Formats: sequence, C-alpha cells, structure tokens
Amino acid sequence: MAKESTTIEVGEPSTVTKSTSHEKKKGFVAAAAGGGHKRGLAIFDFLLRLAAIGITIGASSVMFTAEETLPFFTQFLQFQAGYDDFPTFQFFVISIAIVASYLVLALPFSIVTIVRPLAVVPRLILLISDTVVLTLTTSAAAAAASIVYLAHNGNANTNWLPICQQFGDFCQTASTAVVAASISVVFFVLLIVISAIALKRH
Repeated sequence: MAKESTTIEVGEPSTVTKSTSHEKKKGFVAAAAGGGHKRGLAIFDFLLRLAAIGITIGASSVMFTAEETLPFFTQFLQFQAGYDDFPTFQFFVISIAIVASYLVLALPFSIVTIVRPLAVVPRLILLISDTVVLTLTTSAAAAAASIVYLAHNGNANTNWLPICQQFGDFCQTASTAVVAASISVVFFVLLIVISAIALKRH
C-alpha cells in the first residue's frame, strides 16, 4: 500500500506582516512629527495670547485714565479733557476691554491645543473667534486713531482746531493707547495665521 505524501506549502506571511508593521510605524512617526510641529505652534499661540492680554488691558486702562485739566483757570472756570468727552474713546475703552476679556476666556482652548495638538475643533473655534475679535479691535483702534489725528492736526475745512497744543498730556496718553491697540491688531493677525497653519493637513 503506497503511502500518500502530504505536502505543506509554507507561504511568506512574514513579509506581509513586516510590510504592514513598517507602514504603521511610518504613519506613527509622521503623526508624531506633525503633532510636534503643531504643538510648537500651539505654544507660540499661547505666549502671543498672554502678550496680547497685557497689551489690551494696558490700552484700555491707559485710555480710561486719559484726562487733563488746564491749570491756569480758577476752580470755577476750568477747561478739562477726558476720554468720556469723546464717544469714540468710550467705544475704544469698552471694545478693547471686551477683547481683553475674550483673550482670557480663550486661554483654556489654547492650552487644549498644546495638550492635543492634532485636535481640530478647539483650533477651529479659536480661528473663527480671533477673526471676529480682530474686526472689533481694528474698528476701535481705527476710530480712536482718527480722533487722535484730528486732536493733533485739526481740520481747517470744518474749523476743527487742534487741541493737543493745550492738552498735550491728554493727547499723549490717548496716542499711547491707540498704538498699543494697533500692536494687538498685529498679534491677532499672527494668531489667525498660526491657526490656519495648524489646521492645514500634512
């Protein structure tokens, strides 16, 4: 009786396994590299927000304290200039204070992007919110800058006399606040660029 020979074919599953493992490893390394890059952007974003908080609080506070009384009049007749004499400056103080409050509230989202650099939702929320707040900051700074310009130079066509020759300290304080708000506008532009880069898929 002839014995039947049994042939066992041995394939090469190890090659497939190694290839799959290698692809997974490459994907993990790529994800880690992307996460590290985005984490660096998130840290820079957080530091910019801290700086913007200081600048916006300073701008709003400085404009709020802008006030000067001319010293050469009696106590019954004095000329005084204050931020509340100009509705535009009042709008500036309120708007920049709102911006500063927003920046404080946005810090937790910025921290989340550091802990989870690949998360899309918090970064998208920051991008949209920063764009809206940038509009408010720009409008407040531009409106205040126009009044500061008229205070310094006046307008002969409308008989708007320059008041900074008399209220020099008041104009200097208001100008400082406007410059600080303009710097915060630049910071917001950088924050929006950072968010756009972080949302880009590699």
